[in-house]
Amino acid sequence: MKETYRVTGMDCASCAIRIENKLKKSAGVHNAHINFSTEKAAIEFDEKKTGFVELQKVVKSVGAYDLEKTEMNTKTASFKVIGMASDHCAGVVKTALLDAKGVIRAETSFANSEAIAEFDSNITDVDKLKKVIDSAGYEAILKTEEAVDAEKKIREARIRKLKIKTIFAAILTIVPTVLAMSHYFPALSGAIDLFLPMKWNYIVQFIFTTPVIVWAGSQFFKAALSNLKHKTADMNTLIAVGTGSAYLFSSLAIFYPKFFESAGMQISNQLYFEVAAIIITLILLGRYLEEKAKGSTTEALKKLIGLQAKKAILLKGDAEIEVDIADVKIGDIVIVKPGAKIPIDGVIVEGHSYVDESMLTGESKPVLKVKDDLVYGATMNKTGSFNFRVTKVGHDTVLAQIIKMVEEAQGSKAPIQKLADHVSSIFVPVVIAIAAAAFVIWLIIGPEPRFNFALITFITVLIIACPCALGLATPTAIIVGVGKGAEKGILIKNAAALEIAHKADAIVFDKTGTLTEGHPEVTDFFDESKGQILPILYSIEKKSEHSLAEAICRYGEKHGAKALPISDFRAIEGYGVQAAAQGAVYFIGSLDFMKKNKIVISASMQEQYEKFSSEAKTVVFSGDNIVRAVIAIADAPKEGSAEVINGLDAIGVTPIMLTGDNKRTAEAISRKLGIKKFFAEVKPEAKVNKIKELQSEGLIVAMVGDGINDAPALVQSDVGIAMATGTDIAIEAADITLIKGKIEKVLLAMKLSKYTMRTIKQNLFWAFIYNIVGIPVAAGILYPITGILLSPIIASAAMAFSSVSVVVNSLRLRRRKI
Repeated sequence: MKETYRVTGMDCASCAIRIENKLKKSAGVHNAHINFSTEKAAIEFDEKKTGFVELQKVVKSVGAYDLEKTEMNTKTASFKVIGMASDHCAGVVKTALLDAKGVIRAETSFANSEAIAEFDSNITDVDKLKKVIDSAGYEAILKTEEAVDAEKKIREARIRKLKIKTIFAAILTIVPTVLAMSHYFPALSGAIDLFLPMKWNYIVQFIFTTPVIVWAGSQFFKAALSNLKHKTADMNTLIAVGTGSAYLFSSLAIFYPKFFESAGMQISNQLYFEVAAIIITLILLGRYLEEKAKGSTTEALKKLIGLQAKKAILLKGDAEIEVDIADVKIGDIVIVKPGAKIPIDGVIVEGHSYVDESMLTGESKPVLKVKDDLVYGATMNKTGSFNFRVTKVGHDTVLAQIIKMVEEAQGSKAPIQKLADHVSSIFVPVVIAIAAAAFVIWLIIGPEPRFNFALITFITVLIIACPCALGLATPTAIIVGVGKGAEKGILIKNAAALEIAHKADAIVFDKTGTLTEGHPEVTDFFDESKGQILPILYSIEKKSEHSLAEAICRYGEKHGAKALPISDFRAIEGYGVQAAAQGAVYFIGSLDFMKKNKIVISASMQEQYEKFSSEAKTVVFSGDNIVRAVIAIADAPKEGSAEVINGLDAIGVTPIMLTGDNKRTAEAISRKLGIKKFFAEVKPEAKVNKIKELQSEGLIVAMVGDGINDAPALVQSDVGIAMATGTDIAIEAADITLIKGKIEKVLLAMKLSKYTMRTIKQNLFWAFIYNIVGIPVAAGILYPITGILLSPIIASAAMAFSSVSVVVNSLRLRRRKI
């Protein structure tokens, strides 16, 4: 459980850290977070192992502190944060929220542009939290259903503004670039010198560069100042310091040349207005392309949100009334007309139709829906019409739960991201230190003019460094991978599951409801009556409530059997049923029932009985004075189960079946499906122990199940996969949910995991290589050997497109066939 308490006696943040660390090490405590500013402790603990008294003793043992119970009105708010350019920006927002009064916990996601804050509403509210984020240099929008359109509009406006600034900067940059580069073209240089003496040449460069710096590049300088205010630094700091240095140096060299002369510095006639302008232009272009690309990574989620219906037609008495979807209540009767979108979840009370559920299942074939069948919001009705009673509204609908699950998964972090996060957290300070060191070294030992040379290396190091590529490498691939899964009916709860799934050495399948249909079905029907017995059998079994009778009735309906008049129906417990039909008495039941009533069993019927029994099927006889038919009934394998088992064998993953059935039945199912290893007669509470046994052998184990008794095993496994046709508890316990219980999707989930991780590794490789190679080259490491010094202009182009390349590589997943 999780409780929030008040901590008294703290004088500084280090007090909070000491208490927090002590609590985390205490028995029964899973996690603890102490907020010094609010004097609140959020503690997650096992109530069977510890409680308030024990926790209070732990706090008191640290020093002159105390733990008090407090009546807190805890709430959670989610914000879309516009303007976060890297993981470091996300860290700035998180720090700002945690420093705010009343905030208990805060999490941010750069890839999802999201911030989540848990807070005490007695101390603060969402408006104050929004101001905290805004004051950190970003724009926050409270996440509600209405905010989706607002966030989209703001993002589109941001992209438009970036486009305008990029074009504006590009046009103005042409002039200082042509003037600065003219000396490479003597004819052009001569023409320019006729109209512009050297000093005026520089002044014109200054005039055209200033708007690029002051307006087009203002966002970088504003963010850098905000970072300075919060005593931090990020990508914007690097850009602002780099371009600002070039611009300031060039301006001082024109208007105050004595500033350098008095310091004994020799400077050349080469100034760097065009460098500052080109860097700003190229980075703006990169940001523009990145924003557009990032918008595409969440396309799957946007499609899901876009599926939500806006209106519904309610039946009130004899009248049809159209209302907003928000006004629909549980128990309302909704009318669905041909071709209409089903607005919300419910159960059919009248009518029937085929429904396209591809948005849920990924299957294009429409499904027949009749009375008492469930229908889901956002699915499409085909040709029929029906009325249904609303059973779920708002956040409880299947679509809302899917959207929530996809959003949470896209914002979660895979274990592989920890390295990138750690590097990103120290990246900017390290880069600034490297740039400063390069400046000092080249100022001492560099070629003349030393100051110019040192300044170029300083600017180039700052500009080429790109924490954005590192920050985007994992989350963009996760976002696309989770979205791709949602489109295919595979709901992934967290990034860790996506990372581990393809590494599984063994996949343990619960038999009933997972590999099999989960209810008895007729698998074989041996009939010597030339079809005459089936209608009689169907008619008699309709009177029975036995599960085997239901299976026979379903078989009869599937084969067009019509009910006949019967009389004298009797059920004999433990044996079968009998009734009169078409002038004869028919008996349906076990072998003992036939023998008891002296019904003749032919050799062929006996042979079929032995065959079906050897396959661990339940055998039912039917006849009057002689047996006319032998019916084999079993929990039939799901369609596609054998193909999945073969597919797993082909990729080297061991399929294992887990069942409570006896060994004979388990052997029969395993043989039919091609499973070589199984555990039979496993009690529900022992399933988790079987998972532990396999893990103790060093195997990475995935578990596929659907029942309540599967939940502990799903949690224990390295990756839990639940069939969505199963219980809510199993689905809640699992890491991955397969919509409609399609077992074929197990293989798809593993392939998706493999392709997503391959993309992440590619992204991380290029992001690390880019910075590992680029920064030393920018610092001038090759200059003593080759005499080549990297231009800041080339550095800015490389930096701008490095993050774009990572996002584009992630987007390739969207087109990948799985």
